[in-house]
Amino acid sequence: MAEPPSQTDPTGPAETPATEAAGTAPVTEAAGTAPVAEAAGTSPVAGTAEPARTAGASQPPAGAPSIVEQSAAALGAGTAAGAGATLGAGSAAGVGAALGAGAAAEVGVDRRVLRRQMLVDDVYEAIKTMLMDHVIRPGARISIDGLAREFQVSSTPVREALARLESEGLAVKEPLKGYRATPLLTLEEFDDLYRFRLLLEPWAARRAAELISPDGRARLEAELANAVEPTSIDYAGYKSLTAHDNRFHSLIASLSGSEQVRLAFERTHCHLHIFRLHYDRDIGPEVLTEHRLLVDTITSGDPTAAEAAMTRHIENSMTLRLRRIYD
Repeated sequence: MAEPPSQTDPTGPAETPATEAAGTAPVTEAAGTAPVAEAAGTSPVAGTAEPARTAGASQPPAGAPSIVEQSAAALGAGTAAGAGATLGAGSAAGVGAALGAGAAAEVGVDRRVLRRQMLVDDVYEAIKTMLMDHVIRPGARISIDGLAREFQVSSTPVREALARLESEGLAVKEPLKGYRATPLLTLEEFDDLYRFRLLLEPWAARRAAELISPDGRARLEAELANAVEPTSIDYAGYKSLTAHDNRFHSLIASLSGSEQVRLAFERTHCHLHIFRLHYDRDIGPEVLTEHRLLVDTITSGDPTAAEAAMTRHIENSMTLRLRRIYD
C-alpha cells in the first residue's frame, strides 16, 4: 500500500556517504536546480524543504556563533559560576586552593562534558523537529556535513544525534551511504501497530486497576496534571502533548506490574510515528478527556471499566483520528 501523501516532493537525490570529510564539495540538489550555497539559510539536507523564514528577518553576520553554540556557552558559564559559588571560591585560583589542582582540573572536565552533551541534545532536538515536520522528507537522505554547516557545529554531535534518532526509528543507517529518514507507516504497518496495541494496552489498564496503590494513583494524577493542550499544529506546538501521551501510556504499562509489557510498548515508539502521519491535529482536548476517564477508572480500582476505557481510547485513535488519512 502506498504511503500517505507527504507535503513535499517525495523524491530526493543521491547523497554523499556519511564518512565524507569536512570541506568536501557541497551537497547538490536535484537536476535543474542551483547547487546548495554555503551561506546561512540554505537547506542542508538533500530532498528537504527549506524552513519558512520570517519576512524581513536579517541573516546572522558571518562568523557569528550559532544558537547551539550560544546555548552551550551559557551552560558552560553557568556551570562555572555554580561551581565557584558552591566551593566558596571566586576564581580558578580559589578553586585550586580549595580543592587542589587535580580537583580544579576535574571541574573543568565536567564542564566540558556538560557543554558537549548540551550540543548533542540541541542538535538532536533540531534534527528531530525537521523529521517530524517533514522539513526532512520521509525517505530522504540526510547530509551530515550539510547539517553540521547549518548548525555551525562539527560533524560529531550530528552523528551522535542521528544515532539516537536511529534508535527511535526516525532514521536508518545504510552501509556506505549514510543516514536516511525512515518512511512513513504504510497502511499495513499502521494496522499491525494498532492490533498490537489492542492486545497489549487494555490488558495493562485492567492489571493496573487491579494492582493500583496510593503511589500509583499519585503518579497518574501528577502525569495528567502536567498535560498541556497544543499551542500550534507543528511539532513545536504538539511536542509537550506527544511527550505526555507517551509517558502516560508507558506509566499504565508500568503499573500493570509487567516489565516485559512496558518494554514492548516503549520499543514501538508509536507516538512519534503517529505524529509524522500529519493527521488532523486539532484533537488535544479530546485526547485529554479520554486520559481523564482512564485515570478515573484505574484509580478507582475498576478493572473492567479501565480495560473498556483503554479499548475505546485506542479504537478512537485508530478509526476516528488516524486511519482515514489512508483513504
